[in-house]
Amino acid sequence: MRRTLVAIFMLCSTVALAQTAAPAPKADDKPPPPPVAKKDAAKPKEATTPNSIAARLQACLDIDDGSKGRLDCYDAVIKPAPKPKPPAAKGVMDCRFLKEEDERLACFNNFAESIPKFR
Repeated sequence: MRRTLVAIFMLCSTVALAQTAAPAPKADDKPPPPPVAKKDAAKPKEATTPNSIAARLQACLDIDDGSKGRLDCYDAVIKPAPKPKPPAAKGVMDCRFLKEEDERLACFNNFAESIPKFR
């Protein structure tokens, strides 16, 4: 019983000593330098480039339908990776596997037009 009380007393006293105030700064100590603002943080993000794939695909819809420019826009968002025998497209990411440009453009148009707009 006495040993338990002595152990508790020792633990409490060490906790009390650990909570003492920090030592006062010396006269020759320099204050910490002020935080430096980052130059990149001050720049606003580009409002012209949407972040999500869906928003970028919808931005491609502003280009003339059936044009090479629209296909190039889609290809910039989702890089083409043609396969000799592509599977049926179940999602917009499957359109990149189509080899023919007209088929790929129609596939992208189908999915891009069906994306709901949250503006």
